Amino acid sequence: MKILKQFIIKNFRSFVYFYSFLKYRIFISIALSLLVGVLDGFGLAMFLPLLQIVGNPNGVDSTQMGSLSFLLDGFDTLGIELNLISILLLMLIFFILKGIFKFIEGYYRLILQLDFTKKIRFSNINLLSNFKYSAFVTSDTGRIQNTFSGEVEKVVQAYRNYFTAFQYGVLVFVYIFLAFLVNPQFALLVSIGGGLTNFIFKKFYFFTKSNSKKLTKELHAFQGLLIQIVTNYKYLKATGLVFSFAKKLKNTIDETQVSQQRIGILATWLNAIREPIIMIVIVSVILIQVSIFNQPLALIILSLLFFYRSLSFLMSLQNYWNGFLAVSGSLENMKEFTKILSKHQVENGTLTFEGFKNRIDIKSLNFFYGDKHILKNINLDINKNETIAFVGESGSGKTTLINILSGLLQIKENSYYIDNNDVCKLEMHSFHKRIGYITQEPVIFNDTVFNNITFWDQPTTENINRFEIALKNASIFEFVMSLPDKGNAYLGDNGIMISGGQKQRISIARELYKDIDILFMDEATSALDSQTEMDIQSSIDKLKGKYTIILVAHRLSTVKSADKIVYLSEGEICGIGDFDTLKSNSTGFKEMVSLQGF
Repeated sequence: MKILKQFIIKNFRSFVYFYSFLKYRIFISIALSLLVGVLDGFGLAMFLPLLQIVGNPNGVDSTQMGSLSFLLDGFDTLGIELNLISILLLMLIFFILKGIFKFIEGYYRLILQLDFTKKIRFSNINLLSNFKYSAFVTSDTGRIQNTFSGEVEKVVQAYRNYFTAFQYGVLVFVYIFLAFLVNPQFALLVSIGGGLTNFIFKKFYFFTKSNSKKLTKELHAFQGLLIQIVTNYKYLKATGLVFSFAKKLKNTIDETQVSQQRIGILATWLNAIREPIIMIVIVSVILIQVSIFNQPLALIILSLLFFYRSLSFLMSLQNYWNGFLAVSGSLENMKEFTKILSKHQVENGTLTFEGFKNRIDIKSLNFFYGDKHILKNINLDINKNETIAFVGESGSGKTTLINILSGLLQIKENSYYIDNNDVCKLEMHSFHKRIGYITQEPVIFNDTVFNNITFWDQPTTENINRFEIALKNASIFEFVMSLPDKGNAYLGDNGIMISGGQKQRISIARELYKDIDILFMDEATSALDSQTEMDIQSSIDKLKGKYTIILVAHRLSTVKSADKIVYLSEGEICGIGDFDTLKSNSTGFKEMVSLQGF
């Protein structure tokens, strides 16, 4: 059993992958394809008695149908007299039934394809949503972008080509089996000849698959460059480097085009040589059968009829199989991408976070990035509704500490407690829902003010009221109400329609709308001018005592009014106290104050 399982995994990896999403329904689809082929074969088998009736109106010789004579014997048992009318009606019945089941099979296959598309998209979204932040920051954004957009479509195309080829393979098997029933010797010779041609086609398949993998990597690189030109467009445009970057993009496009051209040429060659090669095999076998083995032509004709049918499906099978291989690189990438996402999932506890009530405790916390010791023996307590600030030189560990406190970076047990509950035992989504996070670059979506702040909540009376309260608490109510469309005003891509200070206030309003316990602010005012910084600081000061506020800042003016300031140096806490106390007791902090002109 274990050997069989290993054989299936090794030789039917793609089938196993598709099966993981669709389960037993794949076999229903295959069974329907098999039924369609059998009905079509029975309908074709009736051509021989039809030809016999035309040539000899007195009767039908069932022996000329080989082992398929059971069909005619069955009709005879049922009392159906075989004549021109009855044979034509039977043919019609078989092909009508074939048409009905072909529709059912095609519709069912469409439902499976749509369901597969939905499941693979949902699966990736769920995995990305629970992806560790520490793994995300080291990931290839071009690969993520390409896999979630173009690669999904190609994987769906791979699924469609794979199972269409599989379906046609079933039909080829049905027709070859029927041909064997009619004339085993002829069918065996044609099958051997067809099998030998497979060695020629395998070369094409190998080169197609290798070029597909190469194309997938090139498309990842293109998507990565595309993200960068959009993200950094202002700088590239202002410095004239946009054309140099555009040249790099064009070079990448040229590389992908070469790979696509190779795949296309291989497919064109395959289409061109396939039918001549197979016809050479069939013509050769017919000559051998008639000249050497003296086979009756009637048996050869019926067997040939099945082989001609199988030939058309065999050519389609090879077309679709080559089409599958052309996008197999995308399928392999998707499997590898899913494996990476699955490997780096957030380790969730089971304890639901009900809200911050009393106190945060950090006990002997150490944190490493690889072998680098970032935070060293951190001990700290934060009380509810306290404003605490982390300051220190670049690389002192401020942002790492705030990322741990916000749950973005996971740590070992017994280091981080909220209300005496180990954070490692919390269900992280329930924790993150109670957190507000404001960064140096405000997050603004290309949508209305209302949707930016409410995160697409329904505009009910209650939500509109909450929206306006959040605007007032963030000191931006008057500005929004002065806009022609008020809350329905569009902010543009990345908030291009408003100033930096207004963006930051909208970011604050969004976090306040969420009903949070802890508000994190990571360099929230460092990109603003002095006057705007003072205005934002005034807005933050109004929130003191209402929320637990945790700040990271270089500008000491931002943290002067904090209840507690933590001075970090080289990953260690070198001083804790209010502004004046720390200035008196910490030499490093005193130097920072002096350098900034306090």
